[in-house]
Amino acid sequence: MSDAPPRKIIHVDMDAFYASVEQRDDPALRGKPVAVGGGHRGVVAAASYEARRFGVRSAMPSVTAKRLCPDLIFVKPRFDVYRAVSQQIRAIFLDYTDLVEPLSLDEAYLDVTEDRKNLGSARAIAEDIRRRIREECQLTASAGVSYCKFIAKLASDHRKPDGLCVITPEKGPEFVASLPVARFHGVGPVTARKMERLGIHTGADLQALSLPQLQAHFGSSAEWYWRICRGIDEREVKPDRPYKSVSAERTFDEDLRDPERLAAELERISGYAWARIERAEVIGRTVTLKVKFADFELITRSKSFATPVPDQPAFTAAGQALLAALHPVPKGIRLLGLGLHNLNEVNSAAPAQLGLAI
Repeated sequence: MSDAPPRKIIHVDMDAFYASVEQRDDPALRGKPVAVGGGHRGVVAAASYEARRFGVRSAMPSVTAKRLCPDLIFVKPRFDVYRAVSQQIRAIFLDYTDLVEPLSLDEAYLDVTEDRKNLGSARAIAEDIRRRIREECQLTASAGVSYCKFIAKLASDHRKPDGLCVITPEKGPEFVASLPVARFHGVGPVTARKMERLGIHTGADLQALSLPQLQAHFGSSAEWYWRICRGIDEREVKPDRPYKSVSAERTFDEDLRDPERLAAELERISGYAWARIERAEVIGRTVTLKVKFADFELITRSKSFATPVPDQPAFTAAGQALLAALHPVPKGIRLLGLGLHNLNEVNSAAPAQLGLAI
């Protein structure tokens, strides 16, 4: 690590954000298992903690969620409300620091190395932020406080829900060593399974391997794994976090195969996606079609151009051409999505994705 004084970084993560907003706004839902999204054909966008106790998770097919929790209550998402609440929370963050890096509507990093309100410590700042979210938004948030982004994010998940966890620099490597590698941000399910096949189950197991040993198995990612398992992460909190992609998708009430019906649905999805592209103020060169079949097989098809896609008609036409190339489809389609990639703002370290399910 550098010789500079350690940063003071907070990772704030709202507790079951979408579901908690719904329970806040409808007292009849409080204390009950709630899934946002889902319904007859969709997937779960978020689940309340009451539902999570049954194993219900986000991105789970609604039929699976209902089987796990027969009393599950499905609620249609209200993204305009979630965005408004997210902006209210963001305004609270900005009272404490200008260095706020949103990761999504419900979580963000804050660099509070400068104690703007003279509260005395990063812990005190995190406690005050959580208090204000509870009082002003009637919601709970968990927070992790540490000297780097990687450990702050791990810490925020450590005492969920409505928890606060502080990991000091001297405790960083020990804290990471105690955790399963599957919980590490940046270690996906495929990599976690590969690590487990190699006998790497915890951060301590990862620490036991040299950089050359890790490079033999993980190539260019090896240095990142070597550093984070030792609590080394020098990434800065960056307020202006660029988008990697902007997209919209729709899950249908019934499987579709008719080309005209699918084209009409894609036209609608394109309109939602382009509206988000304009709000994000980005341009891009690659149009990507996402297709999920009735058996949940997922495919993507992309078309890249030499110059940015100029307008919605061109964006829609590219998507329709990608869809037309799939006909006749071998089986029913349950979901279509359309997105724009290769955007003009590039941040290879930690790009964001802006997506919408409709």
